[in-house]
Amino acid sequence: MNLVTPLTFQPFLMERLWGGRQMETILNISLPPTGTIGELWAIVDRPETQSIVKEGPFRGKTIHELWVEYRTSIFGSSRVADPSPRFPLLCKILDATETLSVQVHPPETQAALLGGESKTECWYLLHTQPGAILYAGLRRGVTQEVFRNALKTGSIESLLYTLPVKNNDSMFIPSGRLHAIGKGILLVEIQQNSDTTYRVFDWNRRDAQGHLRPLHIEESMTSIDFSDYEPTLNDKASGIIANSPYFRVEKWNLDTPRLAIEPNDFGIFTCLTGSITCAHQTYRPGDFFLVPASMKTVQLLPCERGTTVLRTRLQATSIKKQVRSVAP
Repeated sequence: MNLVTPLTFQPFLMERLWGGRQMETILNISLPPTGTIGELWAIVDRPETQSIVKEGPFRGKTIHELWVEYRTSIFGSSRVADPSPRFPLLCKILDATETLSVQVHPPETQAALLGGESKTECWYLLHTQPGAILYAGLRRGVTQEVFRNALKTGSIESLLYTLPVKNNDSMFIPSGRLHAIGKGILLVEIQQNSDTTYRVFDWNRRDAQGHLRPLHIEESMTSIDFSDYEPTLNDKASGIIANSPYFRVEKWNLDTPRLAIEPNDFGIFTCLTGSITCAHQTYRPGDFFLVPASMKTVQLLPCERGTTVLRTRLQATSIKKQVRSVAP
């Protein structure tokens, strides 16, 4: 089936202890009248959570159904050989009104042993409050023994590498990298299709019922890359912001119309600033849409100056070696 408009999906809103209302105040996303919304899952193919097409001939179908039944026409002939039983990416918006826990996602080898799923991810910062920071990796010289001893006294913050951040920065988080998102940050997250997170430290905070949230100390210690010292931010104005065996994320500054996708492939787009039209559909900041492989000649047209988007693609299935930094 050849589509004439991109696919959009019903989002899922998740309340989180650290969430807030920035999706509403900054992106004009409609939220429930109360609650602290921490995550918007825009495109997801999990057994428990399925993105559903909002409009068009595939209305009501899940992204899992598209991946299994319409792979060539939607995702392209280049994806037919992909062995993933589910669509391999999960796309989100996160509102860190408060600081998230210090956590790690297991690499593939450890994930298999621990009964979880590996996860590599990328963050693009849409909005930051003054003084906002990210925690990523360890300060140089921190050993596993030093870190474990600090956990016992609840004093690990000084061991984490801290990066001051601003709007439009991005950060690559490979599996195994210790990390936490600081308060006052609204970001887009592109990640492997995984929901395995090991929480190693939670700032001694309590939930609404006064309980400490559970930690996963031993799983975390097994998963953390203790050679991962002082990683760098990406502050490129455009170009590739993340390149891994699992996905490739590019930032486009749209001054003129631009062809959306490569031959025999698809693209997921996230509007960052301004507004764009694609096949007579208009998209604004915070909108995600999928351009199927069958729309091979469709263009993105900026509606105003300063329009920017992210384009996310799957990598070729032949790429095996993990890339720890963004491509030049």
